[in-house]
Amino acid sequence: MVELQRTPLYQKHLALKGDLVEYGGWLMPVQYEGIITEVRQTRRKAGLFDTSHMGEFLVEGPGAAEFLQEILTNDLSNLDDGRVIYSPACYPHGGTVDDLLIYFYHAEKYLLVVNAANTAKDYAWFSEKLRPGVSLSDLSAEMALIAIQGPNSLAALLALTRAPLEQLPYYHFIPEVELAGIKCLVSRTGYTGEDGFEIFCDPDSAVQLWDELQEVGQVRALGLTPAGLGARDVLRLEASLPLYGHELSEEITPLEAGLSRFVSFKKGAFTGREALLQQREEGLTRQLAGLILLDRGVLREGYPVFDGETKIGEVSSGTYSPTLNQSIGMAFILPGKTVPGTRVEVVIRGKTHRAQIVKTPFYRREKR
Repeated sequence: MVELQRTPLYQKHLALKGDLVEYGGWLMPVQYEGIITEVRQTRRKAGLFDTSHMGEFLVEGPGAAEFLQEILTNDLSNLDDGRVIYSPACYPHGGTVDDLLIYFYHAEKYLLVVNAANTAKDYAWFSEKLRPGVSLSDLSAEMALIAIQGPNSLAALLALTRAPLEQLPYYHFIPEVELAGIKCLVSRTGYTGEDGFEIFCDPDSAVQLWDELQEVGQVRALGLTPAGLGARDVLRLEASLPLYGHELSEEITPLEAGLSRFVSFKKGAFTGREALLQQREEGLTRQLAGLILLDRGVLREGYPVFDGETKIGEVSSGTYSPTLNQSIGMAFILPGKTVPGTRVEVVIRGKTHRAQIVKTPFYRREKR
């Protein structure tokens, strides 16, 4: 039996009476006070997440830019220093290896943040593609990662630093920031649909940083609440963000997942380009669409979607949304059936429930 990994904040989760579960080979908190409470606090004030299970790779060398252009679908050629960009990575047949964030230091240095369950697989895949002049290092064990998300997240960080984080644009980062005297990399990114930040620090400093954030949240009455994986999943689904293993997988392409804007056919060759180009030219056989349930019940992964007697798709992710007060989901549906407003049925435990195709994202934050 493989022993589950623990983040540097494991003892904090125990002290907070977090409900710990296995996730991607890690023992992680799924909730503390409750998923609904944690979702609402994040949307209204701020949520504090331990995301140290994520993997981090460093790509360096004179050939780093060409290497990443070859293994990623997005175009990295026009990035400014300090930019963060999202991209899938594909197999030759077009299926998805993973979706990741790329932190651009300069043309010869990049930090990649990959999904926790895919860390070993990704490292092996990227290693196979290495070329002379490129080094790949797994820094996952050398980094802790804490996310603070929600409208009060900026105020919490500004109370701990002199860095001008209010001037940091969305999807940019500062490689060296002192938060309460702790050296960190801070990016204005997140997985919730809210304004927020992700903070990388030394694992030995993670507990102190967590405590400092919680204390400033209390002292300044910012409503900063520890939040678990359950709330994170609901928040990302409300924002219609994909989750690997649900909306993306080895058998699901970025085009099917509605991520064509992150696939650059103009940049030149990359792994999977020919298969994706063929799929685009021949037409998709399924498309990701948003669903809301019109009857009582909750959408869940795997529920079949029907148009009359004809099965037209299957739910990839579903939940109850505290923000919208209704059940929402994403589903892979036959093309032509994904027009917003289209009525469909979802079978839940043998019973037919009315549902409707809707435009995504389900939730979009108001700009302040």
